[in-house]
Amino acid sequence: MSDYLLLHLAALPFPNIDPVIVQIGPLGIRWYGLGYIVGILFAWWYAKRMVNTPALWANNAPPMKPIDLDDFVVWAAIGVIVGGRIGYVLFYDLQRFLANPVSLIEVWNGGMSFHGGLIGTILAMVLFARRRKINPWSMIDVVAATAPVGLGLVRIANFINSELWGRPTDMPWGIVFPDGGPLPRHPSQLYEASLEGLALFLALRVLTHRFHMLKRPRFVGGAFVFGYGLARIFVEFFREPDAHIGYLAGGWLTMGMVLSLPMVLIGLWAMLSAPRPEPAAAEQH
Repeated sequence: MSDYLLLHLAALPFPNIDPVIVQIGPLGIRWYGLGYIVGILFAWWYAKRMVNTPALWANNAPPMKPIDLDDFVVWAAIGVIVGGRIGYVLFYDLQRFLANPVSLIEVWNGGMSFHGGLIGTILAMVLFARRRKINPWSMIDVVAATAPVGLGLVRIANFINSELWGRPTDMPWGIVFPDGGPLPRHPSQLYEASLEGLALFLALRVLTHRFHMLKRPRFVGGAFVFGYGLARIFVEFFREPDAHIGYLAGGWLTMGMVLSLPMVLIGLWAMLSAPRPEPAAAEQH
């Protein structure tokens, strides 16, 4: 029996879940879009719970009000979508954009970059925080603590869409994706959902609720950036790079690694330099 046939027999079946949940005329509700919506709504709810818990903050004084988060939801959605789309075009598909500038708004054809979405969201947070006279670092901390859930849901949607699959593998959990050729591949979307989603959310939850790191502005935001960068670099060793980009060097270096390495360094700096809370006035002598 050939190795090719053995790989097929050992591979797990692809679940073949319809990417479209409901189709109403020309409009369709897709798992991918639902992942973004649920992620943003969860982040809004969870952020308000943290702001409504004074004990998590220095001197029991949250730096923002729940109504601020109500107003920020729209800013966050715009930052994620616009930044994600522009980031994808600039980092991964610049040639197609230069040849056809209209492709920038063709979001229905796919193409969103996490790194671009992160930059867009950070700009939205800084602008909003300054407008409301909120410490921008605390704003970033709150949003960072909530973000992994949305990331995990979108990666699961990538799996359902049979996109962003991994490299060929002979591991028993390899999957033959409908659009991924005949060989079993790493379900790298699920690796990312587990690491960037579940594991990172739990780690940040421990930092915010067990070690009270929201009292040190930029520590939680730094931990998010650091943790995501490490997780993404690790998964890139199993994820198939975009066909029109391929490997940048040595048959292993990818664009995802290049974009994530600065995140690791910036996150480490943010955690190491995060200020410690000043004692309350009643405790000073």
